[in-house]
Amino acid sequence: MDLPHDPANPILWNTQPHPALMPLKVNDHLAVKTNNLLDVSGYTYVHEHLHIDLSDAKGSLDCRLDQYDLIVEELRYLYTLGVRNIVEMTNRYMGRNAAFLLDLMRDTRVNIIASTGYYKQPFFPAHFSELSVQAIADDMIAEIETGIDGTELKAGVIAEIGSSLDQITEDEQKVFAAAALAHQTTGCPISTHTTLSTMGREQLALLKAFGVSPEYVAIGHCDLRDNLNTIIPLLEAGAWVQFDTIGKNNYYPDSRRITMLQEVARRGLLDRVMLSQDITRRSHLKSNGGNGFDYLLTVFVPRLLEAGFSQKQTDQMLRDNPARFFQIFKKQSDMKR
Repeated sequence: MDLPHDPANPILWNTQPHPALMPLKVNDHLAVKTNNLLDVSGYTYVHEHLHIDLSDAKGSLDCRLDQYDLIVEELRYLYTLGVRNIVEMTNRYMGRNAAFLLDLMRDTRVNIIASTGYYKQPFFPAHFSELSVQAIADDMIAEIETGIDGTELKAGVIAEIGSSLDQITEDEQKVFAAAALAHQTTGCPISTHTTLSTMGREQLALLKAFGVSPEYVAIGHCDLRDNLNTIIPLLEAGAWVQFDTIGKNNYYPDSRRITMLQEVARRGLLDRVMLSQDITRRSHLKSNGGNGFDYLLTVFVPRLLEAGFSQKQTDQMLRDNPARFFQIFKKQSDMKR
C-alpha cells in the first residue's frame, strides 16, 4: 500500500508527468546517443537508476523514481562536475522507461547506458518459469542489437542480474545462464546485483561455468558489509568489483568503505574497482532531502583524498576503469561489423 500524501514535502509525492514525457517522434531523439557505447571523455557512474518503479513490491510510493524535472536538474549538475555517463541498471519488470532515458540524454547531455536482463527472484514475472534459457537470452540479444521496448535505445550492459540473500535460486541461475548466452552472442558485459554483498564469488563461478571470462563481469554491491574476503579473490580472479552503494550509510558506513578501498589499493588492485551510488528512491534526490547524485563527487571523493588516495586513483575508479570495462564491448561490437 502506498504511503499517505505528505503535505510537508509535496515534491516527494508529486506524480504529475513532466511535459517532456509526452510522446515524441523518433526524430526528436536523433541528437542523443542510442548505440549503447560509453563516452570515455569523463566520469561514469556504473550502477544507478533514473527511472525505476518497485513501489508495488515495496509498498511505498517512494520506490517510484520518476520525477523528471528533479532528475534533469541533478544530471545537469553532474555534467558540470565531469560526469559523462550513467549506467542505468533498471531492466524489464523493474519499471524501465526507455523514452524517459532518451529524453534525459537530450535534456542533460549525459550519456545513458541502458540495461537488459531480469533482476532477482521476487521480481520475476508470473510467466517466468515457462520461459526457456534460450528465450530469455533471445530477449536480451534483441534489446542489445535492435532496441528496447520499440525505441532506438539499445542496451549496453546485461544487468542488473541478481541473486537472493545467501543463495542463487534455480530461476536466478536460469537468468545467469541466459546472460552468458547473450554475452557470447553480443560481447556485451555483465553487471550483477548481490543482496547485501552475499554470493559474489558464487555468481562469478556460475558465469565462468557457463563460459564467461571474468574480465566481462562486474560484481555489484560489494560494499554493504565487511567483504574483503570476497572482494580480493574476485579481483585476483580478473573480475571487476563495484563499490556502488556509496552514501547508503544506514546499510554500511562510508568510513568502512574507505577502509576496504585502502586495503584494495595497498594490494595494487584498484585497476578493477568502480564506484557508484545506486539511487533508487525519490527520497534519495537532493530536492527531496536525500544525498543526491552528486554525493559521490562532492562528499565521498574528498573523503578519499583526505584518507590518502590520489586524484589519479579516484579518476581511475571513476573514469579509466569504466572506460576499460565498457570498451571491451566496443571492441567486440567493432569486430561484429
